[in-house]
Amino acid sequence: MASGWRALRRRIITPDVSETSLEVRGFYVKNDAAKELLETVGRSFLTGYAIAAEARTPLDAATPLEGVPRQFRGFAYEGATMAFAVLDGLPFGAPRRAETFLAGPADPHIYMGYVGVGWAMARLPRFRWHTLYARDPLLRWLILDGYGFHQAYFHTDRYVHGQFDEARQAGYAKRVIDQGIGRAMWFVGGTDPDLVATMIDKFPEQRRADMYSGAGLAATYAGGADEWELRHLWQRAGEYRASVAQGCVFGASARVRAGLVTPHTELAARTFCGLTAADASAIADQARVDLTGSDQQPSYEVWRQRIANQFVSLER
Repeated sequence: MASGWRALRRRIITPDVSETSLEVRGFYVKNDAAKELLETVGRSFLTGYAIAAEARTPLDAATPLEGVPRQFRGFAYEGATMAFAVLDGLPFGAPRRAETFLAGPADPHIYMGYVGVGWAMARLPRFRWHTLYARDPLLRWLILDGYGFHQAYFHTDRYVHGQFDEARQAGYAKRVIDQGIGRAMWFVGGTDPDLVATMIDKFPEQRRADMYSGAGLAATYAGGADEWELRHLWQRAGEYRASVAQGCVFGASARVRAGLVTPHTELAARTFCGLTAADASAIADQARVDLTGSDQQPSYEVWRQRIANQFVSLER
């Protein structure tokens, strides 16, 4: 009976796989390889979501998630964390699934996990947001990054082409949402660097640095571009190259921590930062030491700026 209920729960709450189709989303198709990559990312996310939705406990999700191909495994963990956060937000059942998952099998994927919580934030009514797991005072900003990605991915006309401004979000929160929107634009633009840069450059100048950071992260973590294309994104970024490098460091760090480094991770780290993925990840770790922040500039932004400052000489 219990397993039957969990299977029904999975079918009810798991989004349809058609939502990952570039044609359904209206995203640009650069070529067949990029299309297959991005749609596999989406399918892997939904695979993780479905695994979590049917799991008896968060710990039970670990074994099937580890069966997802390593290039896409982080996206499956992201989807699984979203599912656990959605279940936490529903008015029945045991709470704190996301917390248990992130403290256990998803710990190596903590960056992707917090982004997954942001997806849940976008799907839950505001009065249930208090159920979302956000214990880490630094990484919890990634929830807003995930929220921004979700909004740009599913409400593209408004958030990307309409340059919508989240006016109801105050202060620095708006900037983190823009980082997620920039990350989503790598998908909206079909990994085409020229199109991605053109979309970003249509936004007000004060929003572009955060969006280029998000695009650099996605280009590093998700992939889909060859060396020439990565260099073209770098050239188009111009004065925002340090932001691209900072996003690259975050993307490399996420893959290094999870043990999921791919040849493309190394290519992006070398192109954007002149470093190996491991050395780029080390910069992120070193920049976290003795962080202090304020209401105007939270420690998360201090962290990002410390990283970006190491690449300002590349802005030319």
